[in-house]
Amino acid sequence: MQPTRIRTKICGITRPEDALAAAEAGADAIGLVFYEPSPRSVSIEQARAIVSSVPAFVTVTGLFVNPDRMAVEQVLSRVPLDLLQFHGDEPQDFCQQFHRRWIKAVRVQLRSDIEQAFDSWSQASGLLVDAYDPQRYGGTGQRFDWSVIPEKRPMPLILAGGLEAGNVARAIRQVRPWGVDVSGGVEAFDIERGTALKGIKDAAKITEFLSEVNSVNQTD
Repeated sequence: MQPTRIRTKICGITRPEDALAAAEAGADAIGLVFYEPSPRSVSIEQARAIVSSVPAFVTVTGLFVNPDRMAVEQVLSRVPLDLLQFHGDEPQDFCQQFHRRWIKAVRVQLRSDIEQAFDSWSQASGLLVDAYDPQRYGGTGQRFDWSVIPEKRPMPLILAGGLEAGNVARAIRQVRPWGVDVSGGVEAFDIERGTALKGIKDAAKITEFLSEVNSVNQTD
């Protein structure tokens, strides 16, 4: 499936003001992480506050990693999520049971990882491809070899992993994904400590990232 316009999701949102900045910059979706080991994890109360700031036509995505059924249902009972994202080893039957649209993330080493994922999660609304890390389920800030992504795609493909304003236009032209997903690439940076502020987004970086995506949308 080849899009005429590349969609964009800003993931790892932890503050209402960052969700609003993403929406104002033109993002199609935001992502809320419900996985406690992640530095970008949010509580249900945080998520409710964030969602209340999101305007119409922006998709709110809830990200889970190997949750049990009750954990997902508890979030859904209190947070109005539009889309679920499963980032662990969840089988298709598990993902299907919540009566929500869902996407599946796969950590890529080989082309066969993606091809097998298309078969294993054939009922998903999209497949998100991310960099492989044996210890972490995404959020690595690393890119992978985009040349292993197959051209034949039975469902929308979403590109993630190490994207930022400086490389997203090139990534889109090479991969031609349905959408792109960014988290660390639009986060604030603590100059004094020399570290990224994980979960805290930089509105200027979000705007620059969307501008690069739109430059491809307008010219290709």
